[in-house]
Amino acid sequence: MGRVQPITGEMGVIDRMEADLERALEKRAEGKKVRFGMVVDLRKCTGCRACTLACKAENMTPPEVSYNVVLEEEVGEYPNVRRIFMYKPCFHCENPPCVPVCPVQATWKREEDGIVIIDYDRCIGCRYCMTACPYGSRFIDLGMSYTDPMQPYEQAASPEYAEYRVRADGNSPVGNARKCHFCLHRLYQGMLPACLETCIGRAIHFGDLDDPDSVVGQLLATRNHLRLKEELGTEPNVYYLT
Repeated sequence: MGRVQPITGEMGVIDRMEADLERALEKRAEGKKVRFGMVVDLRKCTGCRACTLACKAENMTPPEVSYNVVLEEEVGEYPNVRRIFMYKPCFHCENPPCVPVCPVQATWKREEDGIVIIDYDRCIGCRYCMTACPYGSRFIDLGMSYTDPMQPYEQAASPEYAEYRVRADGNSPVGNARKCHFCLHRLYQGMLPACLETCIGRAIHFGDLDDPDSVVGQLLATRNHLRLKEELGTEPNVYYLT
């Protein structure tokens, strides 16, 4: 897979993560497993929500379905107050509680790369997985639209899972549970998740967490970090730098 070399000769963080992804895909081609995950720098997130918009545009998600959101909180006391912003996708847990509760085995964790996915053809929309997820990272597609009648941009096929489905009454993914999948359809084409590429503060980092030479591996080795609700034993694969 050929790569465009940076003009300056010095690799920026996006260039480095693209190289990390290329290396991970080479491992997969050799039959080796990888563990895809994210590292989010809380000090760099500006709360612009470009990541949320990029995800919606990429995956053609309808109202009430946002694969990632940005939470915010005001801390301190006047006049020393500040806002904290936190990007929150699906956490692609090592022990995902959403998986065992599914009565039709419509959701599972991929052994080859650790990504948790949903089979829209199996999903019956029972919402058990939504209830089981402690992070509120799953949504139900209720068939809503932004325009009435639906405009052409809402009727375009979504590239999710490389299935190119068109949302229509009675057809999947309408009625299904939906969630972030790390832009799986982009990854295996050598492209990073849409949210990451759009992040203006470069707060989101992606790669093989088991690769010590990757950006995410080096950040976890050198910076203090935490994971949400670790006490539940879910072992999420999204880390936050503090």
